Amino acid sequence: MGQIDGFMKFDREMPKSRDPKERLNDYKEVYNPLDKEKVKQQAARCMDCGVPFCHNGCPLGNIIPEFNDAVYSGKWEEAIKILSSTNNFPEFTGRICPAPCEASCVLSINNKPVTIEYIEKTIAEQGYEKGYIKANPPKTRTGKRVAVVGSGPAGLAAAAQLNKAGHWVTVFERSDRIGGLLRYGIPDFKLEKYVLDRRLRLMEQEGIVFRTNAHVGVNISAKHLQDEFDAIVMCGGASAPRDLPIPGRQFKGVHFAMEFLSQQNKRVAGDKIFSNEILATDKNVLVIGGGDTGSDCVGTSNRHGAKSVTQIELLAKPPLTRNEASNPWPLWPMVLMTSSSHEEGVTRQWAILTKEFLGDNSGRLTGLKVVDIKWGVNAQGKMGFEEIAGTERIIPCELAFLAIGFTGAEKGGIVDELKIELDERGNIKSNNYMSSVEGVFSAGDMRRGQSLVVWAISEGREAARAVDTWLMGSSNLEAKDESFVHIGEEA
Repeated sequence: MGQIDGFMKFDREMPKSRDPKERLNDYKEVYNPLDKEKVKQQAARCMDCGVPFCHNGCPLGNIIPEFNDAVYSGKWEEAIKILSSTNNFPEFTGRICPAPCEASCVLSINNKPVTIEYIEKTIAEQGYEKGYIKANPPKTRTGKRVAVVGSGPAGLAAAAQLNKAGHWVTVFERSDRIGGLLRYGIPDFKLEKYVLDRRLRLMEQEGIVFRTNAHVGVNISAKHLQDEFDAIVMCGGASAPRDLPIPGRQFKGVHFAMEFLSQQNKRVAGDKIFSNEILATDKNVLVIGGGDTGSDCVGTSNRHGAKSVTQIELLAKPPLTRNEASNPWPLWPMVLMTSSSHEEGVTRQWAILTKEFLGDNSGRLTGLKVVDIKWGVNAQGKMGFEEIAGTERIIPCELAFLAIGFTGAEKGGIVDELKIELDERGNIKSNNYMSSVEGVFSAGDMRRGQSLVVWAISEGREAARAVDTWLMGSSNLEAKDESFVHIGEEA
């Protein structure tokens, strides 16, 4: 432990965000960096508590007290070694993770938690700046070849770990660029793509091969991969979006959120959009769904210069503070979250049921009919809602984005070709990460369902260990500590 009274001496301090009027004119990251001495002060707030619940709250099991102590002491090389032992991509999670570790911080019982996520980002950036993060190809090769299908966070983590074990790894990506969700799902104002490209260059230098425009099961057969590789790891994500099948869904102007976000990321990368261009400029925008994807649509729409942006949510408005009886520490706090995109301008409404999309004679969207609802427990003891009479109304909009989650892996492609079994939720059914087909593994959202980037990285790492063990009989890859149940997970 660095400073015994650090948690009493220093207050929590986060980096200041750029002025909204300034940042709405670009797609650069929202936050300015903190001075390194202030980061050390924030690390000094770590209490070195007897039971580090932050370690439990992190899906990767990051060794947080130890890297905080290294940062406090200015030992940046030691800090990146500790952090990299559990996390392949701290520069990603340090920017886009909701930080369940901070929600589990012991200090947050009666104070504000340690700024774990920002400390993690700073460690990663110092690692690059000082040359501590560099290509580290394996000294020996096993001769085994592994195909990783999908280049999102799970696929990249699996590839990195399998390459570290000495296997020859090829990553197949159906899109035109590597990165999956990181590339085309997360706006640049949250994750600038130079951060991704920087890591991909290192992975290539370490011997990993990337193949783009390679849609396995479509223009590359899964049988070919089975013939050419000793194992396959499917990391295609839970990319089938949940639809909203209400009257008027066919009107022009109703889009899945990822259509909008992916297209804008391509623009920022310098691509020209030649057809089906989606622009929010001078339009009334309605975002359906109150999660992170919906928030990303809000921020992107405001950068387009939307006339207005409204975000609606089916669930009731969360409280401002934690309910200690039903939602005690160290569980994830079910409270109102306000993102940087919300701060830039949006009207938010809760407990809203969508009834019907409305349009004009040319088939273009003009509005959405909604009604207020009241949540409660019904006679059968189950939570449900009822419409509130007299609250039906129309929200004018020319664009509506569906950001209401995903239903599992997309049908077709490798799943259908290999006749891989799915579970009742539409995800890949697996046993120790192996699917119903021998030698074909799965990880990430494709296996566990829609989740966090940090969970995808954890899944990729664990799947790699399972593959390595299957190929070699044992594995020297780091194993996640499974002696406890992660907070929020079932035993």
